[in-house]
Amino acid sequence: MHILAWMVLIILPQIIINRYWGNNNYIAWGFYFNASIYGIIFYINYLWLVPRFYLNNKRTYYLILAIAIIVILYFVFILINENIIHNPERDKAIAEAIKKLAEKKVIPRPPFRQLQVYYFALIAVIITGFSIGLRVIEQHSASEKKQKELEKEKLNSELAFLKNQVSPHFFFNTLNNIYALIEVNSNDAQEAVLKLSKLMRYLLYESEQGLTGLDNEINFMNHYIDLMKLRLSPKVDLQVDLPAVNTNKKVPPLLFIPFIENAFKHGISYREKSFIHILLKIEKNKIVFSCKNSLGKQSEEKPVENHSGIGLENVQKRLHLLFPEKHQLDIMQAKNEYSVYLEISINS
Repeated sequence: MHILAWMVLIILPQIIINRYWGNNNYIAWGFYFNASIYGIIFYINYLWLVPRFYLNNKRTYYLILAIAIIVILYFVFILINENIIHNPERDKAIAEAIKKLAEKKVIPRPPFRQLQVYYFALIAVIITGFSIGLRVIEQHSASEKKQKELEKEKLNSELAFLKNQVSPHFFFNTLNNIYALIEVNSNDAQEAVLKLSKLMRYLLYESEQGLTGLDNEINFMNHYIDLMKLRLSPKVDLQVDLPAVNTNKKVPPLLFIPFIENAFKHGISYREKSFIHILLKIEKNKIVFSCKNSLGKQSEEKPVENHSGIGLENVQKRLHLLFPEKHQLDIMQAKNEYSVYLEISINS
């Protein structure tokens, strides 16, 4: 952007000067010298004064130094203009034009030097303000980018933490159930071990990617639910409706499992009838997930956020970052029921 601006500043005036004044070296060199002075003011502010003082809340130092630099460069401007690229014809023409305007009482007749001061100060102040604005905008953009990177890094850490939480007690219970199955039904025990290994493989490898295939995520949920069934009593009404389709849709890994884990954690009662209903639908550009579970008397007394576990906050943050204004998450707690409804709009 800076190179492009300087190219325009160098080429365009030369075209205009050649068109209206011919090959006038006085005008061309005068313009380029003035532009160089103003460029120095801009880059001193942009590269040094603004980041070093203005953005560090040292505004008084910034103001003093900015004024000092403008004053110093003004004297350099006058010295070089009058002694190196001095053009008597140009000065005479300007003086005559001002004299004629003054005679017509259009404007008062100011001294030529005073007019130069006003002109230089005005341009210098405009350029200084532009350099401040540009630097502030760039810092704001850099801060936003850094904030997003920090949020992404935090999210990745939380995802790793979530993987480690899915779930220690679940793995212990599953291993105990498999151990008990070995003597009763060795075939079921072998199948359970296979499902557990697939679950671990997904947690350790597949979910490392930013996005994973929705069919992989569905397979993971099925394996998880199958293993959880090992410890369910006949009193639990478990209804699972997960589509068995081959799709190229992508979703963040472990997006739905916190809700399912919470359902098994809080929706199962070994003394009375309970239920868990899990549903996932795939539409053209939308994924709909629903999970409902019963609540025992102890669960009814606790607010809904106490049932969410560490996974819910993680999911909410991920949805906010990955699907801004493209998702709907409703979590409701009735007297005897806890329900989650999640709708995500996706492009592929």
